Amino acid sequence: MKKILAMLLAMVMVLGCTAFAETVNPDEILDNVNAADGKYEIAFVTDVGQLKDKSFNQGTWNGVKLYAAQNNLTYKYYQPANGDQATDDDRYASMKAAAEGGAKVIVCAGFMQGNALAKAAAEFTDVNFVFIDGWPLGLNNVAPIAFAEEQSGYLAGYAVVKEGFTKLGFSGGGGGTNPACIRYGYGFAQGANQAAKEMGVDVELKYSWQYGASFSASAELQTMISGWYGTGTEIVFACGGSMFSSIVAAASANDAFVVGVDVDQSYESETVVTSALKGLSVATAWAIEKNYNGEWETVGNVATSLGAQNDAVGLPTDTWSLTGWTVEAYEALLASIKDGTLVVDNTVLENDGVAKVEFSNLKVIYE
Repeated sequence: MKKILAMLLAMVMVLGCTAFAETVNPDEILDNVNAADGKYEIAFVTDVGQLKDKSFNQGTWNGVKLYAAQNNLTYKYYQPANGDQATDDDRYASMKAAAEGGAKVIVCAGFMQGNALAKAAAEFTDVNFVFIDGWPLGLNNVAPIAFAEEQSGYLAGYAVVKEGFTKLGFSGGGGGTNPACIRYGYGFAQGANQAAKEMGVDVELKYSWQYGASFSASAELQTMISGWYGTGTEIVFACGGSMFSSIVAAASANDAFVVGVDVDQSYESETVVTSALKGLSVATAWAIEKNYNGEWETVGNVATSLGAQNDAVGLPTDTWSLTGWTVEAYEALLASIKDGTLVVDNTVLENDGVAKVEFSNLKVIYE
């Protein structure tokens, strides 16, 4: 948690969110508030999975709560009906309910919101929408915010190999079609390969989208990952919301290790060695603030991608348990991404695409 707050502070300075000086633990802010007039000014429509998934949804929701609480605004979250089987109609219904419930800004998390968001934004033109992990929809009242997850994934893959791990795993959400998870996974493979090349070792990476389509925890996923650990895998990148709990359970049962995703997940389990971070909370608050400071035109229908140059991705050096790779070495590698010396390929390789890439020191086993 300490690192989350530190990263929030850093991103406040970088993204220029001057009214959002973070000093509050978001977990101490209520998830449910009662508006006297029944109107909620800032709304959040969740992605699939749980609100408190300790990952993507929760990180985005924290940004909503933090901004609203510090500016004395009412807020509310909406979870589309039918859980991980939610349809575009279910998502649209949540957005419609939020707009009719008084929302001036609606934050929608996840790439699956696209179709419903296009419909809702075209209908509720007096409402501004923040599309996290999104892209321009041709609508001025939609601000798409994306991240360079490949950079964060690269740093994580590089770090764990430098730490001495040579039997790696990647378990991704979205069934192999979620661009953010794809970038994380491909970056992880690139970083692991580069570190292995520098060390003169060979590394194995089991790579799978199985049981991850809904981003949900499941007995099937836990069984699969336990099988990986049982046959030699040492550490798995858990890249998919609530999937994290199944992977951590498997790691705990096998005395193995995990790489977290999106937020610092080290405080959830001693199995977490490090986490591939992206600044969901502050990026969300930064985008919301554009609505209130008269600068929406700078983000509306503008493709915004935040990466190392914005201090929006990285690893949590205050809480990682790495001992074989130093903070100084990490900072030097991060600096090389910032200044463009190191360019991480961000090609979106769906499904088994990474398995078809030829790496010098990394063998990908697609499962």
